[in-house]
Amino acid sequence: MFLFYSVLDLSNYETFQATSFKFQAPRLKNTGHRTLYIGVHVPLGRRSHRRHRHHGHRHRKRSKERDSSADDGRESPSHTNTPAQRVQFLLGTEDGDEEHIPHALFTELDEICVREGEDAEWKETARWLKFEEDVEDGGERWSKPYVATLSLHSVFELRSCIMNGTVMLDMRANSLEEIADMVLDQHEVSGPVGQDARRRIREALLKQHHHQNQKKLANRIPIVRSFADIGKKQSEPHSMDKNVPHWYSVPLCGKAAPQQAVKTHVGLPICPAGQTFSSQSLPVNTEGRLDVSRENSAVDFSKIDLHFMKKIPPGAEASNVLVGELEFLERPVVAFVRLCPAVLLNGLAEVPITTRFLFILLGPLGKGPQYHEIGRSIATLMTDEVFHDVAYKAKDRNDLVAGIDEFLDQVTVLPPGEWDPSIRIEPPKNVPSQVNKAVRKTIPSSIILHFKFTPRTWKKTPLPLQSLHRLFGGLILDIKRKAPHYLSDYTDAISLQCLASFLFLYCACMSPVITFGGLLGEATEGRVSAIESLFGASMTGIAYSLFAGQPLTILGSTGPVLVFEKILFKFCKEYGLSYLSLRACIGLWTAFLCMLLVATDASSLVCYITRFTEEAFAALICIIFIYEALEKLFHLGTHYPINKNNNLQKLTQYSCACVEPSNPSNETMRFWEDKNITASEVNWTVLEVKECEMLHGDFEGSACGPHGPYIPDVLFWCVLLFFSTVFMSAFLKEFKTSRYFPTRVRAIISDFAVFITILTMVLIDYALGIPSPKLQVPSKFKPTRDDRGWVINPVGPNPWWTTIVTFIPALLCTILIFMDQQITAVIINRKEHKLKKGCGYHLDLFVVGLMLGVCSVMGLPWFVAATVLSISHVNSLKLESECSAPGESPKFLGIREQRFTGLMIFTLMGCSVFMTSVLKFIPMPVLYGVFLYMGASSLRGIQFFDRLKLFCMPAKHQPDFIYLRHVPLRKVHLFTIIQLSCLVLLWVIKTSKAAIVFPMMVLALVFIRKLLDFIFTKRELSWLDDLMPEWKKKKLEDAAQEVHIIAEEEGIVIQVPLVEDFK
Repeated sequence: MFLFYSVLDLSNYETFQATSFKFQAPRLKNTGHRTLYIGVHVPLGRRSHRRHRHHGHRHRKRSKERDSSADDGRESPSHTNTPAQRVQFLLGTEDGDEEHIPHALFTELDEICVREGEDAEWKETARWLKFEEDVEDGGERWSKPYVATLSLHSVFELRSCIMNGTVMLDMRANSLEEIADMVLDQHEVSGPVGQDARRRIREALLKQHHHQNQKKLANRIPIVRSFADIGKKQSEPHSMDKNVPHWYSVPLCGKAAPQQAVKTHVGLPICPAGQTFSSQSLPVNTEGRLDVSRENSAVDFSKIDLHFMKKIPPGAEASNVLVGELEFLERPVVAFVRLCPAVLLNGLAEVPITTRFLFILLGPLGKGPQYHEIGRSIATLMTDEVFHDVAYKAKDRNDLVAGIDEFLDQVTVLPPGEWDPSIRIEPPKNVPSQVNKAVRKTIPSSIILHFKFTPRTWKKTPLPLQSLHRLFGGLILDIKRKAPHYLSDYTDAISLQCLASFLFLYCACMSPVITFGGLLGEATEGRVSAIESLFGASMTGIAYSLFAGQPLTILGSTGPVLVFEKILFKFCKEYGLSYLSLRACIGLWTAFLCMLLVATDASSLVCYITRFTEEAFAALICIIFIYEALEKLFHLGTHYPINKNNNLQKLTQYSCACVEPSNPSNETMRFWEDKNITASEVNWTVLEVKECEMLHGDFEGSACGPHGPYIPDVLFWCVLLFFSTVFMSAFLKEFKTSRYFPTRVRAIISDFAVFITILTMVLIDYALGIPSPKLQVPSKFKPTRDDRGWVINPVGPNPWWTTIVTFIPALLCTILIFMDQQITAVIINRKEHKLKKGCGYHLDLFVVGLMLGVCSVMGLPWFVAATVLSISHVNSLKLESECSAPGESPKFLGIREQRFTGLMIFTLMGCSVFMTSVLKFIPMPVLYGVFLYMGASSLRGIQFFDRLKLFCMPAKHQPDFIYLRHVPLRKVHLFTIIQLSCLVLLWVIKTSKAAIVFPMMVLALVFIRKLLDFIFTKRELSWLDDLMPEWKKKKLEDAAQEVHIIAEEEGIVIQVPLVEDFK
C-alpha cells in the first residue's frame, strides 16, 4: 500500500518524533513552493521487525499467519488481484537478501545454427543494453541501436510460455551442465522425455557459442581495413589494464581462492565456468580489484570485445536467451531460470560477466521465426525498467505473468496498415521513467505511520552562505572545505580535456587583456598599458588559481573598471594630482573594504541573488561579448576601407601619395616639436605608408582612403576569417555527437575544437599572405613609461589628505568588485553544474581583494571575475559518462574541478612577452570570432532566452517547459518583459558615460526582484525564479504527478517540519 504525505518547511526544529499518526488529516489549503509530496510504499504482506509493544500481540498473530504460508520469507500478495497491484507490491518490497537487488542487465539472444558439414553451434543474433542491436544479415557487423518494435502476438505467446513452461527461480547451479540437467529434470515433470531426446537436448544446450566479435580466421591479416576501424583500435589504450574498466570484476571459481595468486594484467578475476566463490576468501589488491593468474584463466581474452565492454555499467549481470528449432523435438522445451547467486558461465555471454537469467525455448522445425520473435520479446522485456525489477524480485510464475500483463497495459499498438514494422526507430534523446507508471490508484483510508529521528541523525552543519556571526568565520569554513581537495585539484587535471581547455582559454584571455591594456594606455597616456596589463593579469591569475575557493573562475578586465580609470585620470589631470599615487590609495582602501566584507561574512548576502538577477547579468555580459566582437570587425573597415566608387576604366589613373597635413592638429604639432621635426624639411612624397602614418601625414589620391591606401582584400578576408572561426568552432564542438570516427577521436576533436580552429585559421592566413591585422604583444618586460617603476608610492606628490578622501571612490569601486565577483561565482556554482568540491565565496573575495591591493601598489590594472570567460571555462571541462549503452546519449556527470588550467593559462600569459615571434601570426579577426563563439555558447541554458522565444510561438508549438505547466502564459510573459526591461536599462547604463554606476544598478536588481512579490504569487515565483535546474524540476514533477493527484483527492496530508539542513 502507499502512504502519501506532504513535507512542508515550517520551522527550524532540530528533531521530531511522530508515532501512530492516523492518515485522516485535513486537506491543506496553503501549499507553497517548499511543499514536497512523497509516496511511501508499505507492503501489505510485510512488516518491520521493530514493533511497538502496545501493538505487539496483533503483529505477532499476523506474522504467524504469514510465516505459515511463506516458503522463502518473501511471500507474494495473494490478496492482490490486478497485475498493477501485484507489480507495485513487488517493487515496494525491500529484501534483506542482496541477491534480489536489481542490477543492470546485458541481454544476449543466441539461436542454434546448423550448417552443412559443420557441427551445430549457438550464434549470437542480437543484444540489448538499453536498445536493440542486431547482427546484420550477410554482413559481419552490428546494426545501429534502435527501439525494439515487437509483435503483440509474440508477447502473448511469451506470456503463454511463462504460464505453461518451466519456471525455476533462485536456482543454485555452478555450471551450464548442472543448469541443463535441472531444467530437463523439471521439464520431465510436465511430460515424459525419452532418454535419447534428453541426451540430444542436453548436447544442444551445451554446444559452443559463437559471438559476433569473434574472428574464426584470427591468424589471417585482413587486407582491407576501414579508417574507422583503424581509428577505433588506435583510440583504445594498448595495455590490457586500460582496456578493461577499473571497476570490472567477475566472481572467482571455487569456494575458496588460492592464497598465492599472481596478478593479472587486467585485474579480471576469471575461473573455470560454473563455480561460485566466497568474497571473504579472495585476495584483494590495493586498488580493490581481485587478483588472479591470467595463466589459470579460462577466458580467452582475444575473444573479448573490449570496446563494447567499456559500455557495460559497473555491477552488470547477463541475461541469456537461447532459442532455436531441433528436428527431433515433438513439443517445445521452455524454461525461465533465475540463478542465485549469479554465476560466470564461460563462453555463454559475449562479455565475461556473471549470468543471472536464462530463457530457453527449443521447439520443432518450422517455427524458427516465431521462436526468434518470442526471444526478442523476452529480451526486450528484460530491458524494461518495471519488468526488469519484477524479474529480480519475483517469487513465482504468477509474478512474472503479472509483470508481462503490466507491460501489456503500457504497450502502444500501431495499426499494421499505417506502420512498417521493418522501420527501425531511432533511440529518443530522453526516455521517461517507467517505474512511476506503476503507481497504484487506491489508498487505504487509515494507516499507521511510525517516525523516530534522533538529534544525532539530524546533525546541523553550517551552509556555505550562512553567516556565522564571528570574524572571518566564513573564510575559515571555506578553507576547511577546500583544504581536503587541494591535492586532488592537481591530480584531477591529468586529462587531455584540461590541455584542450588550457589552450582554448589562453587564446581567449590573451586578446582582451592586451586590448584592455591598449585602451587603458590611451586613456592614461601610457601610465598603465599593455605590458602592465599582461603582468597584472598573470600575477593575479596565478595567485587566484593557487589559493581561491573556486578555481574554475577566470579573472579578467571589465568595462566599468575602464570607465572608472578614465574618470579618475581626467580628474587627476584637471587638478594636477598624480594619477598612479591617487589610484594606489583608492586600491588600498578597496582592498581594505574587501577584507572587511570577508571578515563580516558579507558574502552570505549572495543568497539573495536569484535567477532573476543572475540571468540578467549573465545575459548582458554575453550580449556585450557578441556586440563588441561584431563592432571590432566593423571597425576594421575604417582601417582597411573599401573603395565603393571604384571605376574599373580608371584603374590606370589610380594613385596614392603622402602629403603634408594642411591643417595639423595640436597633437601633431606637439609630436613634431618633441621629435624636432620641421614639416617643410620632410620629403613627404617619398615616404612609405608606415613612415607617413608615423609622421602624422595625410594621404591624397584616388586610391587613398581616410586612413591610407585602399587594400581591397583585407576587409573581406577578415570577414571570412571571423565567420569561419565561429562556424568551425561550433561545428567541431558538436562533433562529439556526430556519426564519424570512433568515440575517443570525436571526444578529442570536440575538446580541442577552438584550438584546432585557431591553428587552422592561422595556417591558412599565413599561407595566403594577406596582411590582416595581427595580435600585438609587448616584446620587452619593462614599464611602458620610463618615468614610473614597478612600485608606486600611495602618497607621492599628492597632498596627505588625498589618502583620506579616496575612501569615497573606494566605496564605489568595492561595490563594483563585489558584485562582479560574486555574481560570476553564483553562476559558476549553479547546482546544474554538479560541483562536488564545494564553493568558496569568502575565500574568493579575500584573494581578489588582496591581489587588488598588490596591483594598486605596483601600478597594475585591477582584475576581477570575468563572466563569459568563466562560463566558457566551465563548459570546456564538462564530464560525461563513458559507460553509456549503445544508442543512449552520455549522461552529464559534472565538471572536472581542478586548478591546473587556470594556473597554466596565466603562467603562459606572463611568459607571452618571450613568445612574440609566435603570437604575432594570430589574426585579430580570428580572436574576434572566438569572442562571438564564447558569447553565443554561454547563452545556452539561460532560461530568459527560452522565455523570450515564447513570444513568437503559438501555444501548441511551445516546448514542454516545466514552468508552463504551473504558471499562466500571460504571467510568464509579464515576468519576461520585466526582466527584459531591466536588461535594457543595464545595457544603456553600461554603454553610456554613466557606466560607473553600473554596479549600483546590478545591486538594484535584487530590490526589483523583491518587488515582484507584490505582482506574482510565491508559487509562480518558485517556478519562474528558482535556482533548481530545469531538468531536475521536470524529473521531480513527472515522478510526483500521479502521487500529487491521488493525495489531493484523498485529502491525506501530513505537515512535517524540516531542520535547517534540509531546506
